[in-house]
Amino acid sequence: MGYDIERFVGYVNEGLLCCICQDVLENPLQAPCEHAFCSTCIHGWLVHHHICPEDRQSLDVSVLWPLFRYMKNDLNQLQIQCRNREHGCNMVCSLESIELHEWTCINMELFPLSSHGAHITCEFCNFELSKLKSFFLDTTQYFHLY
Repeated sequence: MGYDIERFVGYVNEGLLCCICQDVLENPLQAPCEHAFCSTCIHGWLVHHHICPEDRQSLDVSVLWPLFRYMKNDLNQLQIQCRNREHGCNMVCSLESIELHEWTCINMELFPLSSHGAHITCEFCNFELSKLKSFFLDTTQYFHLY
């Protein structure tokens, strides 16, 4: 799945949208026919289909490659709002730097935690969490282990 287009500030060229999920490309891959897709979207598509979802040409995962440099540059320069904006963060930054910001955002959405001995789990999804001391803030934050 891509980035929700509603998070972006300004115009987003339709060539930077995944034709499967209709969101802004996330970890994009390009087919020989030059159509671009989110990595997770196209891998999921190719499990059941062996054609490009856009033009129906034959397609296999082995022929996918990273996005052309000029398209990747355009994608990285898009301005995106922090996913924690609903929790008070007003940060808008380039797509290429949003991940760093969101890892250190002080407005990060917090889920209730429960402690069972040495293990801490998220009560929202029951995943075990990893304790991470922030070098940028004097806080300890917990992140999902995947």
